[in-house]
Amino acid sequence: MNLSLFIAKRYFFSSKKQNLINWISGISVFGVSIFTMSMIVILSVMNGLSSIVESLYSSFDPELKITPSSGKFFSEYELGNRLDSIKGIAYYTKVLEENVLLDFSDRQTIGKLKGVSDNFKYTSGIDSMIVSGEYKLKNKYTPFALLDWSLANTLTVNLNLVRPVKIWLPRRNAKPGIMMNKVFNIRSIFPIGIFSMMQDDNTTGLIIVPLEFAQELMENNDLLSAVEIKLDNKAQIEDIQKQIQKILGDKFIVKTRFQQHEFLYKVMKSEKWAIFLIFSFILIIASFNLTGSLTMLIIDKKKDIFTLQHLGAEKSLIRKIFLFEGWMIAFIGALIGLVLGFVICWLQDTVGLVELPQAFIVQYYPVEMKVSDFVSVFIVVLLIGLIASYFPVRFLTKKHFKI
Repeated sequence: MNLSLFIAKRYFFSSKKQNLINWISGISVFGVSIFTMSMIVILSVMNGLSSIVESLYSSFDPELKITPSSGKFFSEYELGNRLDSIKGIAYYTKVLEENVLLDFSDRQTIGKLKGVSDNFKYTSGIDSMIVSGEYKLKNKYTPFALLDWSLANTLTVNLNLVRPVKIWLPRRNAKPGIMMNKVFNIRSIFPIGIFSMMQDDNTTGLIIVPLEFAQELMENNDLLSAVEIKLDNKAQIEDIQKQIQKILGDKFIVKTRFQQHEFLYKVMKSEKWAIFLIFSFILIIASFNLTGSLTMLIIDKKKDIFTLQHLGAEKSLIRKIFLFEGWMIAFIGALIGLVLGFVICWLQDTVGLVELPQAFIVQYYPVEMKVSDFVSVFIVVLLIGLIASYFPVRFLTKKHFKI
């Protein structure tokens, strides 16, 4: 064993009666372990919250979405049947979206009309999100509408009352006038189901209707705004994305689920690493305990230093002794903190220690432990411990002992 490491271990694990130096070292280990544990817990909670948000979007948003590269709409004939030739696509839904005015029982609000083709439930899983009524877009004679929960609440929609929702959309190239039917297209449709997704930005104010109904309202039977795609389980999403983009050309943009909400995912990642940096700075401040502990230890062991000098020990060996001492404090503190963080996260995941507000979608704070977080925290703690040990050791040994 390295001589400097051996002496450092003897200082740290001394069997003699503990004195003030031992207590200070213990406090340093405790401080490092608490901050390490806190970093692990916070990062794991951030991972859990991110996973919850991603699962909400993944249960409604398509795996791939085709939109026009310019403008809001495109003709259905531009797409043709080119998607049918691509292996790996299980289903695709033709979509037409537009902002409309909704009227129900003398209550009015602005909403987003989403017309979809028949297999929409396969690309979105909307049928599993119904909280009232049923999933049905049309029968043999009549089209039906599905309303987002917040929209239904705003309009006070009661499915037990047989009343239609009126949808108002300005006519294209309409001239201002007194007659509303010449300025607006007005259609009525009966609500049959209410769904909820806990997604404010993507489903709030959404009314889902059959594609033909939306096209009739917009006076264009081949108008689309997007195509939503569901892939086979074995399909590679990046490969299918490239194939579709190559076939459709520059007139269309093909986006994955991540790219559809790229800003949101980037914000979540940046928040996580911002918290990581904040805790790292706090750990740097806490490392002053380590600096103080090493300072007291060097002063306390000055007789040992003089003895080692007379025995021919070089200055590098003496400095390594106290560097190893500081490194062991950081190492043991980090190790204890990782174990404590793992135990707390495991208990939160299995038992549920801390609850979330009742308004949230889950009862307890979600946690998701990642090996990369453990490795990153461990490395950062060791680096900070090494830096916090190097400068006081070099300065004090040079100033007081001329080595």
